[in-house]
Amino acid sequence: MATAVTSLHFLIILFTSVKLLALAEEEAQFIHNGFQGASLHLGGIAKIHPNGLLQLTNTSKQQIGRAFFPVPLKFNTSSGDSRSLSFSTIFAFAIVPEWQALGGHGIVFTIAPSMDFPGAVASQYLGLFNVTNNGNSSNHVFAVELDTILSPDLQDTDGNHVGVDVNSLDSKVSAPVTYFSNKEGKNKSLELISGKAMQVWIDYDDVQKLINVTLAPLKSPKPSMPLLSTPINLSSIFLESMYVGFSSATGAMASDHYILGWSFNRSGEAQSLEISELPSLPPRKKERKTLVVIVLLSLTTLVIVLVVLMGAGYIIRKMKFEELREEWEGEYGPQRFSYKDLYKATKGFKDKELLGAGGFGKVYRGRLPSSNLEIAVKKVSHDSKQGMREFVAEIASMGRLRHRNLVQLLGYCRRRGELLLVYDHMPNGSLDKFLFSDENPILTWPQRYHILRGVASSLLYLHEEWEQVVLHRDVKASNVLLDANLNGRLGDFGLAKLYDHDTNPQTTHVVGTVGYLAPELTRTGKATSSTDVFAFGAFMLETACGRRPVELQGYPEGGVLVDWVLECWKRGAILLTSDPRLEGNYVAEEMELVLKLGLLCSSPIPAVRPSMRQVMQYLNGDAPLPEIPRNFPSMGTFGANGEESAEVITSFPSSSGTTTVRSFSSSDSILNHGR
Repeated sequence: MATAVTSLHFLIILFTSVKLLALAEEEAQFIHNGFQGASLHLGGIAKIHPNGLLQLTNTSKQQIGRAFFPVPLKFNTSSGDSRSLSFSTIFAFAIVPEWQALGGHGIVFTIAPSMDFPGAVASQYLGLFNVTNNGNSSNHVFAVELDTILSPDLQDTDGNHVGVDVNSLDSKVSAPVTYFSNKEGKNKSLELISGKAMQVWIDYDDVQKLINVTLAPLKSPKPSMPLLSTPINLSSIFLESMYVGFSSATGAMASDHYILGWSFNRSGEAQSLEISELPSLPPRKKERKTLVVIVLLSLTTLVIVLVVLMGAGYIIRKMKFEELREEWEGEYGPQRFSYKDLYKATKGFKDKELLGAGGFGKVYRGRLPSSNLEIAVKKVSHDSKQGMREFVAEIASMGRLRHRNLVQLLGYCRRRGELLLVYDHMPNGSLDKFLFSDENPILTWPQRYHILRGVASSLLYLHEEWEQVVLHRDVKASNVLLDANLNGRLGDFGLAKLYDHDTNPQTTHVVGTVGYLAPELTRTGKATSSTDVFAFGAFMLETACGRRPVELQGYPEGGVLVDWVLECWKRGAILLTSDPRLEGNYVAEEMELVLKLGLLCSSPIPAVRPSMRQVMQYLNGDAPLPEIPRNFPSMGTFGANGEESAEVITSFPSSSGTTTVRSFSSSDSILNHGR
């Protein structure tokens, strides 16, 4: 009898759920004051708590969470209803950052043709797109983003904004987060990562072709003035059937992203949420502190016994994963990786995971166990504490650099005598392997020109477009890495030097590679954006000619590449210097432009070199390239007899691809082997 009653109860619940879904599809409206028993389609790491709280992501790095109404809604119907595209939705959300005032990346409400987004990535793409399909008109995706990270490559306004997106996360319109107080009659600021619950109203009027987005604290009434109000025509975006829901993502920094309640209506204004019925958020870390202390005290005796029993094994394991941590490093928590995680990710830094080795350390391939993210870990030796705090501060700053042609610096770890830098992994390795090795396919001229423009764009961003000037100081083919689509990404910021705008940069040592070092750098030891331009000029010639800047043997015309190209230009035969492996398959005008621009950038006279902004204008065809004077000096004839000197730490590229590191004073020639 009990079994029969239970079965009947189950069938009633099943029938009710199916009926409600069918009704929602027909009427195109629903409301969830909490999500207990809700039939949502969950993806990624999204889950529903027992109290009905929908959690899209936790504080795991580089993760995606999604939740969609499982039934497609009808849009663009053929009924001729003028409201066929209109909709209204209300939802309550909260973003709780892992670290106070540091969280990532945000939430989007979206209307899309599918609940799956193949190839979508986390971080700034919020689980909707990737660098390849972002902006494609075939996406048919509408979204309203609540973004907590400033991403310059997506034209973000700041790190706390709301944006209206169509087929791309380059928002059509965006604004810093504020709400209009009806009581006070003025706008008041809101912080998305405050950890406090808020409400969002999104209303689209298909007759007026107008979208309104409004925000307010959870218990405040709907403001009379929206945050965003902009005309938009969704007739070409929406298909016959579309899904509605949410997507959220974390990056190098993470937040808990929650949805407390959700109301949607396709035929009128969405029903208001019942605030008193919404689930509560989990207690913050500070609120849990007392409970944690009590638990820890209760377990103290047990812990002591376990430590004694495990004894030697515990000590050995601790020494194996021992890290060097100082009190001041607490403020850089989000950028710090544990050595244990990096050790596991690289399988104990085994040689089979070795990607390459140079004068400044070895680089290993790894995969983070928590997020399955593929990374590259560079181990750099260091013995002195002097300047380490400033260096870690620079690493934390560089972790906020965002550009499609930069290898993302994810963070660091410190051990005694060792510094580990963690980067995004680039599956195709470094560019020099394609230029000088027969093991990889030959890059075509369009691929090389695309790589040159990409690296130039990244240097322009470092020099002029970020909040601080960043000097790379070691631009060369082996520091240009290629992603899966053979896009060039400038890497190895472990050697970069930051300095504030409008200040005079000072460096104690000159770091770089022979053939890429500007003459004034070896004399004065002062790195500038112009010395980066010099190195980029050598890199341009290297890419176009398929030769290293300095070859000590094997070339009867001379071992200095820039002098050989200059000599051929003076004889009117500059195209003879192009890479013979291209077999003449290139656009002559582009090849000549790259070679001449490489000469200008490689001028021994700093005033002659263009800025990276001018370089981009020349490569994009937005400005004509200046004529090279007939008396243009060569490196071989340019004297290096300045009064100032500096210790120079430099590497010599060889035909085998290996690298050695040497020091010499500024009075030595940069083309010389010994002191």
